[in-house]
Amino acid sequence: MPFYHRLGQIPRKRHVVFRKPGGGLYQEELVGTQGFGGMSALVYHLYAPTQIRAIESPYPVQPKIAIENNISPLKFEGFDVPPVDDFIDSRRVLFVNADMSIGLAAPTAAPDYFFKNADADEILFIHHGRGELQTMFGTVPFEPGDYLVVPRGTIYKMEWETRENRLLFIESHGPVLTPRRYRNDFGQLLEHSPFCERDIKRPETLETFDERGDFEVRIKKRNTIFPFLYPFHPFDVVGWDGYHYPYAFNIRDFEPLTGRIHMPPPIHQTFEGRNFVVCSFVPRLYDYHPEAIPAPYHHSNVDSDEILYYVDGNFMSRNDVRPGQLTLHPAGIPHGPHPGAIERSIGQKETQELAVMIDPFNPLMITEDALKLEVEDYYRVWYENGVIQP
Repeated sequence: MPFYHRLGQIPRKRHVVFRKPGGGLYQEELVGTQGFGGMSALVYHLYAPTQIRAIESPYPVQPKIAIENNISPLKFEGFDVPPVDDFIDSRRVLFVNADMSIGLAAPTAAPDYFFKNADADEILFIHHGRGELQTMFGTVPFEPGDYLVVPRGTIYKMEWETRENRLLFIESHGPVLTPRRYRNDFGQLLEHSPFCERDIKRPETLETFDERGDFEVRIKKRNTIFPFLYPFHPFDVVGWDGYHYPYAFNIRDFEPLTGRIHMPPPIHQTFEGRNFVVCSFVPRLYDYHPEAIPAPYHHSNVDSDEILYYVDGNFMSRNDVRPGQLTLHPAGIPHGPHPGAIERSIGQKETQELAVMIDPFNPLMITEDALKLEVEDYYRVWYENGVIQP
């Protein structure tokens, strides 16, 4: 996240003597990505983070690819992902390419271990459920509609207050950032940005755990989970500062941009990653030109796939979609409003839709888990009953 934050105790200068009350040194760790040139945080531990008691047997979580090369529009019943207690086991990767993975999860309980993704930054969109994202950087409370952005290398645990939980997750192999066109040269969000720093929920409480024992951290690396046992609590941090930390942003705090005629999807952009963007469709006023057509025009995704995850309300350009469903409109062929949606939109003043759109700029492969959720023959929706639409 391109703004500075700090919590707890830190010394006045970097890389200087910083002693505990008993006389020993606090252990300094630089946590970041992109070598020493990207965003980072300096973290101060009670114990050296390099101490490992044991490494247990690794196990694979590699998704099984069912379709490597797809050009068919597809639809999926996301709420058919079965609830599972375990956080890792509940995660089902549906789509994948070299830049990212996209999936769904329905965890029902807090795990008794900690998790660290060493491969990817994560965006966890909370559809149903509430609780706390507990991390080495502090705690971030979350609620429905929150995007939780967790930088790679963050040790965390999801502490749920609820049992019926649903989330959409994105694993990004590059940093997750706010859109470049909404930031100035100093990283500050501009006045015309649809959200600002006041909307960001950062860690505000840091509890230091001085506990010894066996603490399991499951580390994901190259689609393998490595269970590490540490002799101390992984949240032994007394203070930190920098730009590399988890935060939350609620989709309902996104302030939509509108115009006299239909505005293209980039106005809804919320995040950017390496070769993909994430957009938020939220309740908003429709276009106000007297002859405006609020429904989007047909367009060809020649350079990107498009995934829509439906959260709430009636999506104005679609027929028969429900919360929890996903649609995939692949690169290479045009897509657009379902039959009747264009005429239906004329004269309408506003929409109450809520949805997350993900546009990867490299083709997605489709997993076996995704096909278990597929709604058959989605492509026929534009050719209902064999009738050619005008």
